[in-house]
Amino acid sequence: MNYRITYAPPADDTLAKMRDAHAFREAMAATIGRDPYGHGSVGVRGERDRREATVLGAIVLYYVSGSVLTVTVVRLVPSL
Repeated sequence: MNYRITYAPPADDTLAKMRDAHAFREAMAATIGRDPYGHGSVGVRGERDRREATVLGAIVLYYVSGSVLTVTVVRLVPSL
């Protein structure tokens, strides 16, 4: 089962500035998009659907909506 990945405006702005944005999107689809509760992700502040993970060296904060199979990236901190 694959989840659709969307980016909130702040995360989308950061993604647009990343030089490896295409590779990052592909990595997100292959990892978080397939298993948003896996890939070494952890719940944030005790919430199961509010998650944080590292993908291609970038820290990703996202929400999972299981009822509509969507992952929304709300914050993205790229690696230096």
